Amino acid sequence: MIKLRVGGVPEHFNLPWLLALEAGRFAPLGIDLTWRDYAGGSGAMVKALRDGELDAALLLTEGAVAGIADGAPFKVLSLYTESPLLWGIHVPAASRLKSVADVRGARYAISRRGSGSHLMAVVHAQAQGWPVAGLDFVTIGNLDGAVEALAAGTADVFFWEKFMTQPLVDAGRFRRVGEFAAPWPAFVVCVTDAAGGEQRDALVRSLTLVLGEAGALRARPDAAAVIAARYGLAPSAVTQWLATTRWSARVGVARRDVEPACVALSSLGVLTRGIAAADCIAN
Repeated sequence: MIKLRVGGVPEHFNLPWLLALEAGRFAPLGIDLTWRDYAGGSGAMVKALRDGELDAALLLTEGAVAGIADGAPFKVLSLYTESPLLWGIHVPAASRLKSVADVRGARYAISRRGSGSHLMAVVHAQAQGWPVAGLDFVTIGNLDGAVEALAAGTADVFFWEKFMTQPLVDAGRFRRVGEFAAPWPAFVVCVTDAAGGEQRDALVRSLTLVLGEAGALRARPDAAAVIAARYGLAPSAVTQWLATTRWSARVGVARRDVEPACVALSSLGVLTRGIAAADCIAN
């Protein structure tokens, strides 16, 4: 059996991995796959890949580019989703901030430097024509940390995937003042440089299986109800999410898939060094 340690955020995008695991679908492929949830998001998984805790991870495209630019020992093996992530722009329910325009100059809660919540705040500020050099960031660790920080008034605004935060909006803890679609595919599959050929082949076989599982999940008439029950979401919100989400139709990645993130992040000065798409992709 080939051992694979794979990590991802504990969110609906990754349910196909869990369904495949629960159904015992990896063992017949000769793969002993262990899944680990990382509530801290892409920044936490970059650290785990760097520290040798994982062989592969499902990272936000921008988080993967930032990690590789910073010298983390992994590369992008494949797209995972072809559709972009829809970020919600959240403030405390009682905040004086009423619109996206009011967010200028606010304190951003971020899970950690190099995370999606950090990088997309910068990308969004640039898209608004705001200066990005002096943005104020407050590190909060994860979604729970953001809830605490916004409630305590130590941060003002928080970027996170729109549908995962909907229960907090519905409960009156967050208020969403806007949305922002990332201008590139949401998630990529990354593999450590230390992974040997057998592990990489096993990862390709695993991903092929999981993408098939994703297609089967989407085809289920009760897909929205299954996902909603698993993640504490409203079925109507999940229906909207399914309508905007496309898992990759293939295993693999092209330069054009990561080039927009490389160009944007390099130009914003948020990377340790500028990086080209070719330098991000596994050989």
